[in-house]
Amino acid sequence: MKKVTLELSDGTQFRGKSFGWDAPVAGEVVFNTAMTGYPESLTDPSYAGQLMVLTYPLVGNYGVPDFSFDSQGLPVFMESDKIYASAIIVSDYSERYSHWNAKESLADWLQREHVPGITGIDTRQLTKVLRSHGVMQGKILFDDAPEDIPETQYEGVNFVAQVSVKEPVTYQPTAKCGDGRGRRVVLIDCGVKANIIRCLLRRGVEVVRVPWDYDISTLDFDALFLANGPGDPDMCVETVQNIRSFLATEPVRPCMGICMGNQLLSKAAGATIYKMKYGHRSHNQPVRLVGTDTCFVTSQNHGYAVDTSSLGEDWEELFVNMNDGSNEGIRHKKNPWFSAQFHPEACSGPVDTEFLFDKFVELIK
Repeated sequence: MKKVTLELSDGTQFRGKSFGWDAPVAGEVVFNTAMTGYPESLTDPSYAGQLMVLTYPLVGNYGVPDFSFDSQGLPVFMESDKIYASAIIVSDYSERYSHWNAKESLADWLQREHVPGITGIDTRQLTKVLRSHGVMQGKILFDDAPEDIPETQYEGVNFVAQVSVKEPVTYQPTAKCGDGRGRRVVLIDCGVKANIIRCLLRRGVEVVRVPWDYDISTLDFDALFLANGPGDPDMCVETVQNIRSFLATEPVRPCMGICMGNQLLSKAAGATIYKMKYGHRSHNQPVRLVGTDTCFVTSQNHGYAVDTSSLGEDWEELFVNMNDGSNEGIRHKKNPWFSAQFHPEACSGPVDTEFLFDKFVELIK
């Protein structure tokens, strides 16, 4: 293992060893407190441009599943077609793995996809720095290649355009709706996780996945779905314009958003977005349904949030975070439009809120 240094933009340094691809890289350093799910997290397009720190101390002990795809081109065990995180940073990498579904080690996977990995870092102290200062840019530098690399930019970069599909893709349902009628959902792909598509297909709807800036007014469909994605939602000007046009079109059709989809729907409703100090990236965020005492444990991955005080009078908050009071979803007071800042599909993570997909499909006439 080659010796490396993680250098933060404030000058803080952490020493470690490489267990992935041996190449320098720069990006926004963020931390994730989930205990499991590194294959799903690494392949989540929402991590594009980021160096992912895992706070759970032991990583790699259950290896990596087979990177296979089903008949429609969806990955069977992953969330996308490749690793999107720029690097992974852990405290203790387990070289030996054991799991019935494992096909290779985490190190082999990282090296195959040319993604750096660092072990031996004091991730507890690193997380304290990030919580105190907020997320910041960082570099992974190798001792045997001491040349510096420029810091990258995160805010102001349209990562959504980088990860979205380039042409429409249609997926056929894997089950029938209860009444047997066909339903078509257009999904605006801002960096969608595969399990969102799987959850829709299992509920009997056809999914048409379109690029982030696609003119959806040219399509015939029954409902609109707004997917998750990386980076700054303020970069998605065309997407917000298309959503706003959809909301103004008669007859009224259902709309659901997840993660960035919550932020884009809110922007279409007139709200503003702000960047959080260090975001929510975990499997254990408590969320309350507004107006009730009902709480859910949720999986989350976002660094921006909705300023609900800027929502129009026709909209209201649907969910709220119990830790910091930040917005976790909105809904229209009359029309069938709602969203969740967390991930109801939750793979890997809690499945307490997957019923939101049922609510969405039930709204489709």
